[in-house]
Amino acid sequence: MGQEQKTNKPNSFPPLEGVNRGGGRRWGSELKDYAFIAVGVILYAIGMTVFMLPYSLTTGGVAGISSIIYYVTGVEVQVTYIIINAILLVVAVKVLGVRFCIKTIYAVALMTFVLWFLQRLIEVPDPANPKMMMLAKLIGDESFMACVLGAIFEGVGLYICFEHNGSTGGTDIIALIVQKFRTMSLGSILMTCDVIIISSCYFVFHDWFRVIYGFVLLFISSMTLDYCIRRRHQSVQFMIFSRNPNAIADAIVSTGHGVTVLDGEGWYTHTDRKVVVSIIRQREQVVMQRMFKQIDPYAFVSMTDASGVWGEGFDAIKVKDNKPRSARNKKNAVLVCVTNNTTKIDTAQQVLGDYYDVRSLLQVGCDTRKEFYSVVLGQEPRRRVSFVKKFFGFDAFYLAKDGTVTLVQGNYDQNEYDITEHKNLEELKQYLEIKKA
Repeated sequence: MGQEQKTNKPNSFPPLEGVNRGGGRRWGSELKDYAFIAVGVILYAIGMTVFMLPYSLTTGGVAGISSIIYYVTGVEVQVTYIIINAILLVVAVKVLGVRFCIKTIYAVALMTFVLWFLQRLIEVPDPANPKMMMLAKLIGDESFMACVLGAIFEGVGLYICFEHNGSTGGTDIIALIVQKFRTMSLGSILMTCDVIIISSCYFVFHDWFRVIYGFVLLFISSMTLDYCIRRRHQSVQFMIFSRNPNAIADAIVSTGHGVTVLDGEGWYTHTDRKVVVSIIRQREQVVMQRMFKQIDPYAFVSMTDASGVWGEGFDAIKVKDNKPRSARNKKNAVLVCVTNNTTKIDTAQQVLGDYYDVRSLLQVGCDTRKEFYSVVLGQEPRRRVSFVKKFFGFDAFYLAKDGTVTLVQGNYDQNEYDITEHKNLEELKQYLEIKKA
């Protein structure tokens, strides 16, 4: 019935080795991330220091809170900024992972320095009091233009940071936590969090125009962020009609993309034809087109935009169960299969469906495209299932190619859990039947 290993010692949990060692990523990729995060931080800081503070504009998030405190007390924004972010980062460590937080800490520290430096750079004597310094208005009295330019700089800066697994901190952290579990746009989450902050500036200036400018700034920066993300993650669907469909399908598979070959019929000639269908990221379309041309210069290729693609290799489906609460409460307990292979998930669900709701890694929020997760899940089965149990709280199993199963159950927090080995899914089912009895 499978060999059971009872574990109740604090140090007996399989160690998560290699998480902080760079794993499968080379140092070059890491340095590239940090370089781009620096670019994003500088752009965001320019938008705030050059276009927002001199014109008494308020944005959302921690930057907005810091700016309001600056307008009221004169305390420089970087001081308040780093204090609030230090608190939020403690939460981020628990939810978003150590690797993400390291980059965010780097971004917050760099942002603090850049804000200080830019303020020193554009300071000029106050005409009303030459002994005092003020921030220069580099584009004159064009408050609306400053609002637009500041929003664009901030939106692009946020996008660059997010794309390279970093953040400028603040409500960005809250937005990423929510997006991890729900399919919501980052821009919408940020806008919801920031409405109260911007509205509060009325109590400082007693000027509704300042509030309106703040909402305009928030809207433009959110739209800029969403636009950049949509362009980055836009997908296209190819339908290829070729005399050599097998070669084209093999070439697409060799690039790591999925392919479906459909049976078709040429109506004019009434001859059987194969239609190759594949969905890829828009940024890869030129490479694919060149490959199709090299294989079959006479191929007929149709390309259409795919506004949303969810599933293996793309984005995860993150929606609430539409069933009534009472029905959800009666649903079987969740058991995670440590894979995103739909065939394995379906097979396991067919066997174990009477006892468990079998889910993939993506369905429980474990995105293996992120380096922190991918490093651990590249290890041997016992560490994989242990990782899912520790960081996501679900009982989990690993289904090997030979059919053997490694299962972890129990309470990790209390160091009481079982790791069992089973010959196949049927044996696992029998084991679960005994435990349920």
